[in-house]
Amino acid sequence: MASIKKAQMGYRVKGEGRSCGIERQARKDERMYERENRKATRQGEREVKREERQAKREERKIPKQRSGGSTPAWQRKEGKNPSGGLNAKGRASYNRANPGKPGLKAPQPEGGSRKKSFCARMSGMKKKLTSSKTANDPNSRINKSLRKWKC
Repeated sequence: MASIKKAQMGYRVKGEGRSCGIERQARKDERMYERENRKATRQGEREVKREERQAKREERKIPKQRSGGSTPAWQRKEGKNPSGGLNAKGRASYNRANPGKPGLKAPQPEGGSRKKSFCARMSGMKKKLTSSKTANDPNSRINKSLRKWKC
């Protein structure tokens, strides 16, 4: 009785020849083949995903500007307004580099919903995200932009 159970489990039983051992080895080989197949499939899927991510990164890259610099004007001094924010050239450069976005507009210091929203957002950033040195510096970018919007 014990030898029958052992034979069913795939063990070689003394006196019953090699058939049980051969079947067990065949099952073992089949499992190993399936594992290798799954592993190769997963690796192929990973490579496809990696290539898709790389293509998306390439699409998102900011194109270089033709006007002399290697970076867009809105990231350089010539695109920034000395009294805070971006000048017209900087806004135009940003809008060209980010065509899917709604586009930057000039400050609205006379009032309106844009001013209210901007002042609330930037005042919160000034309190939470800047050091005391930057918050107290009248020439910091955040203080210049708040002055420009008359916040």
